[in-house]
Amino acid sequence: MHPREVVYLEHDGKVLLVDEQGNGPCLPQAGRVSDGEALRFPTVQEVANLGIKFTIKDNLTLRFETNTYEVTKAYPDIAWPKEWAWKDACVSDNAVHPVAREAIYRSLHRLVSKVMIRNDGGDVLMAKVERGHFRGFWTLPGGYMDHNEHPAIGCVRETLEELGLEVVLDNHEPVITQQVFNDEGISFVSLTYRSSWNGDIDELTLQTEEISEAAWFSPQKALDHAVSHFDRQALRSLL
Repeated sequence: MHPREVVYLEHDGKVLLVDEQGNGPCLPQAGRVSDGEALRFPTVQEVANLGIKFTIKDNLTLRFETNTYEVTKAYPDIAWPKEWAWKDACVSDNAVHPVAREAIYRSLHRLVSKVMIRNDGGDVLMAKVERGHFRGFWTLPGGYMDHNEHPAIGCVRETLEELGLEVVLDNHEPVITQQVFNDEGISFVSLTYRSSWNGDIDELTLQTEEISEAAWFSPQKALDHAVSHFDRQALRSLL
């Protein structure tokens, strides 16, 4: 039976896995399909038995169908452990317990690219979204970046898809914001660029399944309407 509380030790891409008896380090095998012993993260006592001290970085909760697990994410106070498992190697071995694989998956940043579009009057273009985390609220244009996509390209692509507007960025110095919003431990990173456009709202071609409305707001009113932490942080830079 898997322990309800374990420690996720990571040092520059290396993670500590142990066997069901708490012995380690253990290494995953890519492509393994196994109904035998599971490799997992160690408990606090098992870490102590290995003589490893650590600094706690975060805590996350994993909720599966019938069980809840508490995972302490920590940095081991040791030299780089070359004999530990690479975190990227754990996903392809199903002998690695789902708690470890899920925790590693959640440790990867979710990247969002957005853009603040302003006219010569200083107003900011906002869009009311119809799906996702902020359905029914006003946000800056943008969204999740595609794999292997530069954020300066991602926000231009998203703006074209959402509003039918092809923007040119004023510069490549974005407002960068990072936040973990709940005990699931998923970290979001937002990069928000600036652009200029002096057109009218009726010139836009909205992707209606995603955007119901677009409008110009003063920076203060845009901040008042924004509910996204990342949008609010970016808009504050205009004030």
